[in-house]
Amino acid sequence: MAAVLRFNRPDQLNAINWDTQRELAKALASAEADPDVRAVLITGTGRGFSAGGDITAYRKLQADPVAFTKFVDEYCRLVEGVASMTKPVVALVNGICAAGGTELLLACDFAWAAESARIGDMHINFAQIGGAGALARLPRLVGSSRALELAFSGRMLDAREALDWRLVNRIVPDDQLIDAGIEFARGLALKSPTALHYMKKTIWAGLGTDFAHALRIERDNALEYCLTKPDSMEGINAFIEKRQPSFRSL
Repeated sequence: MAAVLRFNRPDQLNAINWDTQRELAKALASAEADPDVRAVLITGTGRGFSAGGDITAYRKLQADPVAFTKFVDEYCRLVEGVASMTKPVVALVNGICAAGGTELLLACDFAWAAESARIGDMHINFAQIGGAGALARLPRLVGSSRALELAFSGRMLDAREALDWRLVNRIVPDDQLIDAGIEFARGLALKSPTALHYMKKTIWAGLGTDFAHALRIERDNALEYCLTKPDSMEGINAFIEKRQPSFRSL
């Protein structure tokens, strides 16, 4: 099954405040701990995925260096936690996705966009700068020149541009976005959760290092999985015996 997590501050375009990020952190932890959850889908209610940090609240919050540092650190941990989850996490981007919302998108394993999606950094439009991945993950995904253009200009990409820039993998009609995500999760239910976990951690670990080290990580993880995890042999036996495999939960 899929855990569908929705931002639910539609009147504020799902801007992220203390409560929002803490509730999201709890929901992610719950999904991670549930053996029946095979994929996590993150989306927004209303006209936006998330417009990022709650700028109105920043007038007070950013004036307090202790509180603001804590707020940013909590969000950084949340975003990092998405990338380190054992399960696939997909951003289903409906409408506006900017600043901290885009940083969350970048930490997900990949993203699909509704036709209404508009994606950008936008920190510069409010004389802010990214602090949870907009300036670190974005250039690794789209290249330094495109990342700098998006960061400097503060402009929003429409769904087609976001696809061209590799920020999203596909575009889905708005009214089909959630169903498409759930259908993807159903497909994962037939796969080994342990194999999916090893694939995810291998790719993310390899992206953080040079190519030679990434190849070593892949080799070591493949041997560990194949030689120590029962799902590997179960997959082989099921193929030979022409039956559906019975995989273990993580």
